[in-house]
Amino acid sequence: MNYSILYKDTLLKDILPFWERYSIDTQYGGYFTCLDRNGKVYDTDKFIWLQGRQAWTFSMLYNRVEKNPKWLEIAKSGVDFLRNYGRDTEGNFYFSVTQKGEPLVQPYNIFSDCFAAMAFSQYAIATNDDEIKELAKTTYFNILQRIDNPKGKYEKNTSTRPLVGFSLPMILSNLVLELEGVLSSEEVNKTIDYSVNQVMEIFLDKKTGLVFENVQPDGSHDNSFNGRLLNPGHGIEAMWFMIDIGVRKRDSKLINRATETILRILEHSWDKDYGGIFYFMDASGYPLQQLEWDQKLWWVHLETLVALAKAYEHTQKDEVFNWYKKVHDYSWSHFSDAENGEWFGYLNRQGEVLLNLKGGKWKGCFHVPRAMFQCWKSFEKIEANIQKNKLND
Repeated sequence: MNYSILYKDTLLKDILPFWERYSIDTQYGGYFTCLDRNGKVYDTDKFIWLQGRQAWTFSMLYNRVEKNPKWLEIAKSGVDFLRNYGRDTEGNFYFSVTQKGEPLVQPYNIFSDCFAAMAFSQYAIATNDDEIKELAKTTYFNILQRIDNPKGKYEKNTSTRPLVGFSLPMILSNLVLELEGVLSSEEVNKTIDYSVNQVMEIFLDKKTGLVFENVQPDGSHDNSFNGRLLNPGHGIEAMWFMIDIGVRKRDSKLINRATETILRILEHSWDKDYGGIFYFMDASGYPLQQLEWDQKLWWVHLETLVALAKAYEHTQKDEVFNWYKKVHDYSWSHFSDAENGEWFGYLNRQGEVLLNLKGGKWKGCFHVPRAMFQCWKSFEKIEANIQKNKLND
């Protein structure tokens, strides 16, 4: 199979047209993300992190695929909406607003800020807009100021059990590469070193080879619901960030260690009865507090496809490609909606569609197009290398 053509054509002829057709709010700017199976808007509230993600997606594609003025116009709609309505008076980004941009949910979730910064950075690269570039930097440094207390006054936990979460160190490892065009090399390298240490030395458990969602401040494990929590998709996604950093640093040891971790997480989290990757797991095998633990989610499988494609690109290990084919076959046969376009997001454990929405509060224009782009580019290199080897034989 020519995987690069599959991913390229799906991105350009299926995924992007779906969001271009249904998600653009031509009245107030920004994007609708609550789209049903057919693309009909079923709720007009706007979730700021998804606004940032979609603005980033179209800016990134403009920069890396084609200088398509329509893509830049779509990106501008989201960037302008974020700039005009996304922030409180302290510069922190709300979680959600109304269609018109009136605040609904306070800025308790720092990921709104992370994806706004990514959007501003890619848009600044596309337009050479100094004001947007400065906004990207300001947002980034505001994130760093909150790194030890991301939710600030909205944190509901007490200090009795001071667990540290994996999500922010993980996303910083990708965020800083996205902002490389607007940050100093010193700042980029400092954050890369911090992120790699956090991901690979603190949250990646040397004994099990698994990535924990929460650890104690000294990196030890807490015997509690949150302390035992595994999110396989997060761990695998972080490993392709590590591979990207490894390529940037020419660090084959980091690439190989990330590849080994991807395989270990997959071996542990693959549902041997029904196929697919579990959403949540307990490190000790105890019952979870997340009732959705056994669902199969789109982003988990897409990020795994990206991770495996990158791992195979840089290691050529048969075990990696065998896993890639296994995850590919499951993902494309269960999540892709050939009839109406785009991908379903939520399956039950048996692999049946649980919610037939194409977008909502958590699913927007991000994981699907990003994975299509990343897999397309990895397989272009993989296939070119295969062709080169055939010619040399």
